Amino acid sequence: MHRLLTTGEMRRADALAIAAGTPGYTLMLLAGEAVAETAAQMLGTRGRVLVLCGPGNNGGDGFVAARRLREMGHDVVLALLGNQERLKDDAARAAGDWTGEVDTVSGVRPGDFALVIDALFGAGLARDLDGEAARAVERMNASGRPILAVDIPSGIDGDTGALRGTAVRAMRTVTFARRKPGHLLLPGRAHCGSVAVADIGIADATIAATGGSIFANAPALWAEAFPRPTLDTHKYRRGHALVLSGAALHTGAARLAARGALRVGAGLVTLASPAEALAVNAGHLTAVMLRRCDGAAELAGLLADRRFNAVALGPALGVGASTREKVAAVLAADRAAVLDADALTSFEGDAAALARLAERCAQAPVLTPHEGEFARLFKAEAGVLDGASKLERARRAAALMHAIVVLKGADTVIAAPDERAAINENATPDLATAGSGDVLTGVVAGLLAQGMAPFEAACAGVWVHAEAGRRFGAGLISEDIPEGIPGVLATLRGDIPAIPRD
Repeated sequence: MHRLLTTGEMRRADALAIAAGTPGYTLMLLAGEAVAETAAQMLGTRGRVLVLCGPGNNGGDGFVAARRLREMGHDVVLALLGNQERLKDDAARAAGDWTGEVDTVSGVRPGDFALVIDALFGAGLARDLDGEAARAVERMNASGRPILAVDIPSGIDGDTGALRGTAVRAMRTVTFARRKPGHLLLPGRAHCGSVAVADIGIADATIAATGGSIFANAPALWAEAFPRPTLDTHKYRRGHALVLSGAALHTGAARLAARGALRVGAGLVTLASPAEALAVNAGHLTAVMLRRCDGAAELAGLLADRRFNAVALGPALGVGASTREKVAAVLAADRAAVLDADALTSFEGDAAALARLAERCAQAPVLTPHEGEFARLFKAEAGVLDGASKLERARRAAALMHAIVVLKGADTVIAAPDERAAINENATPDLATAGSGDVLTGVVAGLLAQGMAPFEAACAGVWVHAEAGRRFGAGLISEDIPEGIPGVLATLRGDIPAIPRD
């Protein structure tokens, strides 16, 4: 259930199910039934329901839901956008099975009802809403009434989460077979409310046959690869992460990364520090070890020790030629690597140079830019990346860079060069604090040190980092995130019962 379906993949799944013997109208009946059941739960007792139907199959689902709600004893008013005579195929059949009146969308007032069902447009909407459709959406949003969206709130692009002019703000959404990327990507996610996935009879094998590779980031995606120490495990088997520190006045970010790597389970973590910062770093470190490293040549010397099997660099490392040289030294040593912050900005406008270094690596490096760093790194590739959705930008960047790209934010996207992608959904606004991304850099490096493959390590690191922040809640600062990781690890290992999500 963590697979996400693009709108094209959903259409293929429908077609495959129909070709296998399930009539399209059966799929519509099951979809409408699921909407009606959710609506009845939201109503609790009897109440007036307004169902707003559009001119396509989403509207057909609405006709079925309206009929079922009336059969349950609810007072239902149905309004249609457009002419009923223009409905086609299954939607026309659903409208024919509705025996009540059909009002016009402009002739009803959403504020007069206990619940409004938005069945105007589904995830496949390919144009901006305007005219009467846009006015209907605005009236729904202004009504103050709870809204149940069918498939996705009208006006949200199912593939990108983008607003198509304007969009419904729903309290709940019922979608079918699988969620769509637009349910997780912003701003779409903020419009969906809670999302339920209804089974409408499309088999898992049929979903698999659509061939997609987009997922919601969750433990099921990477649990089998997640490191679990055994009785005979010792620290050297758990890997040795090397984190590069900045100059004397810029050391905290690297220490945060080192702490993240240690807390997530790396057996050893060493901070490689310039001579001028050794005393500062030594005054703060205990379990994390310290080594002098004053440039790319000394870094290459450190990496002659193969026990350093994962490297994190970038947080407060400094922008410029020296950092570029250090990146080159790490990638030339062919270690698992996480590049963040200054390691990316040092290649501003020259992503091609970084891509050439990454291409030679046996193991794809992990790049962890936020939107600003992403824009700086790829400004020479604007023609490729501009105008694309966050998901598509991350996937294109991963292919260009021969790297795992973690495009950070409230809806972080993790993308691999082979087109696999995951969208994270457990982050909270409390993670928007200085140093949070530095901890993430270290967490991913710590998982790489323990032998996780880059895509899985990036996905797991993003989820663990977000979950530690979610559990802490209000008042979170970056130093709290590593200290929250042990509880998350205990849950993942089954040492304690999973904490239910709100």
